[in-house]
Amino acid sequence: MKLIITEKNQTARRIAQILSDGKAVREGGPKSTIYSFKLNGEDAKCLGLRGHIMKVDFPPEFRQWQDVDPRELVEAEILKVPAEKSLVNAVKKLARNADEVVIATDYDREGELIGADVVSLIRDVNPKVEIKRAKFSSLTPVEIRKAFSSLEELDEGLARAGEARQDIDLLWGAALTRFISLATTRLGQRFLSAGRVQSPTLALVVQREKEIQSFIPQDYWQVKARLSSDGGEFVAIHKTERFDTQIEAEKVHKKVVGKGVIIKRQVKKRKISPPSPFNTTGFIAAASALRISPAKAMEIAENLYSRGYISYPRVDNTVYPETLSIKSVLKSISSAEIVGELATELLEKKSYKPTRGKTTSTDHPPIYPTDSARKEDLSSAEWKIYELVVRRFLATISEPAEAESTRLDIDINGEPFVARGDVIKDEGFLRYYPYFRKKDDELPLLKKGDIVRVVEGIIEKKQTQPPPRYTEGKLIEKMEEKGLGTKSTRHLIVQNLMERGYIYGSPLRPSETGIAVVAALERHANPVTTPDMTAKLERDMDAIVEGNRTLEGVIDESRGMLKGILDVMEEKKSQISQEIRNGIRGDMTLGLCPSCGGELRIRKARKSGKRFAGCGNYPDCQTLYPLPQSGGVLATGEVCEHCGSPKVRIITKGKKPWELCLDPNCPTKANNNYVNTSRGKTNNA
Repeated sequence: MKLIITEKNQTARRIAQILSDGKAVREGGPKSTIYSFKLNGEDAKCLGLRGHIMKVDFPPEFRQWQDVDPRELVEAEILKVPAEKSLVNAVKKLARNADEVVIATDYDREGELIGADVVSLIRDVNPKVEIKRAKFSSLTPVEIRKAFSSLEELDEGLARAGEARQDIDLLWGAALTRFISLATTRLGQRFLSAGRVQSPTLALVVQREKEIQSFIPQDYWQVKARLSSDGGEFVAIHKTERFDTQIEAEKVHKKVVGKGVIIKRQVKKRKISPPSPFNTTGFIAAASALRISPAKAMEIAENLYSRGYISYPRVDNTVYPETLSIKSVLKSISSAEIVGELATELLEKKSYKPTRGKTTSTDHPPIYPTDSARKEDLSSAEWKIYELVVRRFLATISEPAEAESTRLDIDINGEPFVARGDVIKDEGFLRYYPYFRKKDDELPLLKKGDIVRVVEGIIEKKQTQPPPRYTEGKLIEKMEEKGLGTKSTRHLIVQNLMERGYIYGSPLRPSETGIAVVAALERHANPVTTPDMTAKLERDMDAIVEGNRTLEGVIDESRGMLKGILDVMEEKKSQISQEIRNGIRGDMTLGLCPSCGGELRIRKARKSGKRFAGCGNYPDCQTLYPLPQSGGVLATGEVCEHCGSPKVRIITKGKKPWELCLDPNCPTKANNNYVNTSRGKTNNA
């Protein structure tokens, strides 16, 4: 019997259907992930896992947080224990009767590590069975059949590099998380976390917030003229785009009357290059701009991959391999709704010269579509992602767009004004990839010497702006730039920071607790908040893959770094505790009391233990509001325009954050069951 192991159930089902020409059947009940079929006359079974079925952990004696000094974890043994016991048992049971095993997990460090863990389980029950590796980048019939006709060996170097990351993340995450949680007595579900990638990522958000808060805006003034000609109205701005004083601006503004004369017309043509192919970070950034969160975008992309609609979505590569047949891809998507017609257009081209990004790797190609889809077969969000991937692919093999920029220099009573227009003359790739395209700004067809009438003069007061806060997509791009995390984990790191209440909002802001954690770590454990250590680990893991470093050597070096940092933190434990506690207290304040102006704070009832928002001026002011009893509660800094009570954001793991005002009797809550317990009613929020 041939046993095939895949990373997910959906992948197992698709591979089984492809290899059996649609004749595979599920073995067992509806929740089973085993598919049986005949392959070249031989019995075959395909088993789908749920990602990692083994995980790393410390021995039982190290698992009680309050009984173990976090520094003891540095030298603790790291064990492999089952994460999915039923699947571990299924692997062993099937492997006992297998004549050949094919590992068909995703081909990257994580997939190779999952494969290596499976091999270890199989060797325990069937030491001599032949084990091979199937490598593929898409779940198309052509590629799957090709992969299974030319099986390879498991990449031990890649697996050990993945194991190094797993072990080091456990060591650093567990030790640092336990230290700051114990130091601040924040245990249970309220524990504070820190980590090798999480902490420097949080530091990026905090640093940006510091830049925004320390930014001192400067006033300036602009003078504009609304002008009219036979070709219509348009706006010109004074050549001095920023006046530092209002007096200077008003002096010019008084002259903006009567007529103006065109003294020069300049027309320039330019080409706009098509975008490069999607890697994971580029894809996440584009999806984020479409208001699909990174975590959701990756979940959808992996689902579309498992169903055979797109190629493997966890990639660094931005260069299509020469072996990728552009025409074959176009043919495969030519019957898709809406975008299929566009693909058919491009099939008429005689040759293709795809764009190239900066990153080249040989494990997987950039993300591209692999099959036609119908809108009725996908959810609304799935269709958005599918269409985005298709259109991006089409754009990368299309021609540049051509734009025409026009500049008019205008004299108005001796004052120089400039009007600019920009028009797309040839859509090129924009026909296929219209996202974020700016509207044409066309100027009237005027020439030197033409007269225009001044409709009105405009004077505007403006201020210089601080740098923008990060969106989730932009933060992930920054993480890639700094070498933080991997293509597979960056979106999960950002999601974890939000679920822990360290960052919130869109764009992202750090909470007071997040700011305090970063400040304490920067002051007393600086390497934890910089990307240097993470970047070094990435280099070390590359060296493991290449055979220039060993798993044991990299982990031992990392243990030494962690020990030194924890020793320093232990010396400064009281300072760290106080600094973080101050931040936590800041997050306990939800806003100002509408009754007396005091601080509304998160409190707990002595008898029931339920939390509520109460005024800090109690007992003089007895204003209080109920709160949802699960999830994190963060102030938004805003008040409800209907009731005047502060608005808060509720963060619950695995759910989208939501906002509400504190007053349960607010008119906006007339239809929801959220009412004030302080008035003898119930709160069902």
